[in-house]
This record gives sequence, structure tokens and C-alpha cells, in this order.
Amino acid sequence: MKVNPKIIRRNGQIPAVFYGQGQVSTPISVDKLTFVKLLEKVGESTIFSLVTPKGTFDALVHDVALDPVLGDPVHVDFYITAKDHKIQVDVPLEFVGVAPVEKVGGMAVRIMHELRVEALPAKLPQHITVDLSVLDGVVNHITVGDLKLPEGVVAHVAATEIVATISGQHEEPTTPAAPVDLSSIEVQEKGKKEEEESAA
Repeated sequence: MKVNPKIIRRNGQIPAVFYGQGQVSTPISVDKLTFVKLLEKVGESTIFSLVTPKGTFDALVHDVALDPVLGDPVHVDFYITAKDHKIQVDVPLEFVGVAPVEKVGGMAVRIMHELRVEALPAKLPQHITVDLSVLDGVVNHITVGDLKLPEGVVAHVAATEIVATISGQHEEPTTPAAPVDLSSIEVQEKGKKEEEESAA
């Protein structure tokens, strides 16, 4: 019998579904507080054990639907993984360090916030570190190819894609405009007027 999702949420649960390697889509529900703590700890790129009525599986948080007003999770998709099958996930980027150009009026601009990678479940990193301290004005941007990925992890984004760049460096001092010689303008205007009178 199908249970109304509103009743599930009223009881402190979140409607969910799991599917993946050899598993048909199966509806379940999870404790809201437990899930929120889990999500804060593992994010959406770390394997954890999902205990279900069908058994215990290695799983990823594949998708989380949020309440548009409160921001609370209202539905969760879990993806069941297999240890010997590579999977693709979006791994968050963690920016560290300070770009030297920021000390002279520049700004480090973060273009990407997550990176699509492929790896075996056990090799998936929780995050990928991006060191902004290399942005010194000589190096103006960091690309996907510059990132140090863990062994066994392959980026599914072009190596030339920009991850972070610099913008708004200090402006060069402007040169003051030369003073205008008003007398020369007056002479030119008089000369033009005289020519017009002669022509008339």
C-alpha cells in the first residue's frame, strides 16, 4: 500500500528511493535527523552502508530534493554501487590558500564548484583541493589539468576548462589630460567666419 509522503514527513521521516547495480527502484523512508547528519558528514560523493528491508548495500546520495521555502530535504535518491564498477559523480571543490594578487587589489574568482569524475567507489574522494596561492599574476588561472587528482580518479571535464581565475587587478594610474589652448580655437573660429563672409 502506497503511503502519502506528507504522512511520512509528519512522522519525522523522508520519502526516499534506492536503485542501481542490480536493484530495481524501491521506495523506502529514512529518519530525517539521521539523514541530515549523514549528508553533512559524507556529502554526495562518499560511499556509505544503506540498510534496507532487502539487505545492506554500498550506496551514494544521488539526489536530494529540498523544500523551496524551508530548504529541508523532502525526498532522497540513493544509488547502489558495486565495488568493481566505476561510477561518475560530481565531487565538490575545496578552495584553500590566498591568491597573492588579492593583496594588490585583485580577486580570485571561483569558476567551478564541483568536478565530474570517474572512479571505483572505494577511490572516490570526498572533495578535491584547489590551491589559490598559485594565482600570483604570472599564473592567471587554474585549469582542470592543473588539479592533483587522487590515484584512480579521472576527470570527465576537459583539461583546459578553467576552475579559478583572477580579476580586477589594481588599475594603472590615469594620465591627466593636457590643458586646452582656448586662444587657438578662437583664432580658428575667427578665420572660418572671415572666409564665410568673403564667400558671401
